[in-house]
Amino acid sequence: MRHCINCCIHLLPNDLHRQCFRCRGPDHNNQKCPVCRGENKIPLYTDSKQMKWLAVLEVRTDHCESWNGFFCLRKGKLCSLMFGLIIMTLVMVSYILTGAKHGLLLIPSPFHYGAFASNPSLMDNESLSDMKDYYQPSKMNISYVKDYPGIKLIIDTITSKIEFITRQRPDLEELRKQEPHMFSVIPNKFLPNSKNPCWYEEYRGNTTADPYATNSYALYSKRFRIIFDYLRKVFWNHLYHYKDKHYRLRCLPHFYIIGQPKCGTTDLYDRLRLHPDVRFSAIKEPHWWTRKRFGIIRLRDGFHDRYPVEDYLDLFDLAAHQIQSVLQSDAVKEHGKRNNIIIGEASASTMWDNNAWIFFYDNSTEGEPPFLIQDFIHAFQPNAKLIIMLRDPVERLYSDYLYFASANKSAEDFHEKVAESLQLFEGCVLDFSLRACVYNNTLNNAMPVRLQVGLYVVYLLDWLTVFNKDQILVLRLEDHASNMRYTMHMVFQFLDLGPLSEKQEALITKSPASNTRRPEDRSLGPMLPTTKAILRDFYRPFNTKLAQVLFDDAFLWKRT
Repeated sequence: MRHCINCCIHLLPNDLHRQCFRCRGPDHNNQKCPVCRGENKIPLYTDSKQMKWLAVLEVRTDHCESWNGFFCLRKGKLCSLMFGLIIMTLVMVSYILTGAKHGLLLIPSPFHYGAFASNPSLMDNESLSDMKDYYQPSKMNISYVKDYPGIKLIIDTITSKIEFITRQRPDLEELRKQEPHMFSVIPNKFLPNSKNPCWYEEYRGNTTADPYATNSYALYSKRFRIIFDYLRKVFWNHLYHYKDKHYRLRCLPHFYIIGQPKCGTTDLYDRLRLHPDVRFSAIKEPHWWTRKRFGIIRLRDGFHDRYPVEDYLDLFDLAAHQIQSVLQSDAVKEHGKRNNIIIGEASASTMWDNNAWIFFYDNSTEGEPPFLIQDFIHAFQPNAKLIIMLRDPVERLYSDYLYFASANKSAEDFHEKVAESLQLFEGCVLDFSLRACVYNNTLNNAMPVRLQVGLYVVYLLDWLTVFNKDQILVLRLEDHASNMRYTMHMVFQFLDLGPLSEKQEALITKSPASNTRRPEDRSLGPMLPTTKAILRDFYRPFNTKLAQVLFDDAFLWKRT
């Protein structure tokens, strides 16, 4: 039964609720009720102030009906509240995601938890430099300065875990078991009258068939098809006929430019190509030893068919044709002279990239790879020569970031990626050895920036377990940029190359620098001073060890 609240309010002060017009029966009429009609407005006094009731509320006397109304009211409010919270949450999530992406967050965080960004690319290209770009004045971001003490603790933890332990070198039989096909193709002896490692291989293919039809480099790379089209045309002219059999000259490189990315190897490659006694593979960076022989084009694309060693050897056919012409010349045949043309290969991943081992070699010890790239190269070419170009690892990392980051590049974004990468690296060294972390595929792909590439001494020490020190030439990009003529003379002497005319030398040393920083990256300016300080602390113990190994304090990079 419904009650008139006005009536109740009017009568309740005198405790005469039973006299309420509505309470006395169902015939109560709001139009006839003097209170409901407003003839006698009931003033309500609260704290000595008069307040008029402007609304008429209806209340149910039945308890069930009363509670139903209450719940309806509460349910409506609850729905409104939930809807509002959902809208607010969506707005906040959108703000955080877009703000973090574009650097718009009010309080930038030095750490990003959650899904890790994988490396955008695995192909390495190097820059001679952009040396001047790093020393422009930059704004100090106060919020990032506050990050330093926390990140310094992470670096101190990493430093405390650093141990340079000599690795156990695998024996030759173990290597044969891992790569039996490679050992069946490459001989253990080469032609004595050639400075470059070459040998004759019987060609068993059909003389009407395409000799490069199955070459993976030709199949997967459109830009190399022009090279292979030319090789097809001249291939038959270079077959050597002996006792009704056809032979082709096969060659491996005499020297390798093995690293590091963004340290000027492209410029060194371009200058060495100009020397009359130097040839290179048809492709500057085949990445065969580190990736293609495992079927890796890009790790993010998964695995393809493995590139056989024959596909790699095909890349040296152009140079082999020229060496063959020298070997068949009268000077070599009659006067006992030897071929002095040498071949080089310049994949900047060769020194450091052993990420594929985990997918193929399962007999590891505590996460360390049982076999490294250098083990196999040394097995076939114990006399190979290796050239390494290095650069201040702090500047190398920033250059690497600018080259590979696809969008939203900034000094602040670089700082956050460095902080996240340091956290990940710390987590690894707490549980595993330094070598295991450096060659850890999962970690290396999880880190937003490639910190591990700048740990030069870790890789160099592993190369020195199989090659002698006099077989490795280590250069600095800073020296190459300031005195090009001096560094090129060091390379010529190391490779035992013949003398050059003044014109030839000028052509090699005065050519413009190759692969310099892109204009759009130059406008971003240098990294934040705080980021530089953090990276200096991180790389310091590794640079110190490197300077000790090479007996050269220039590799401390104190002046850069």
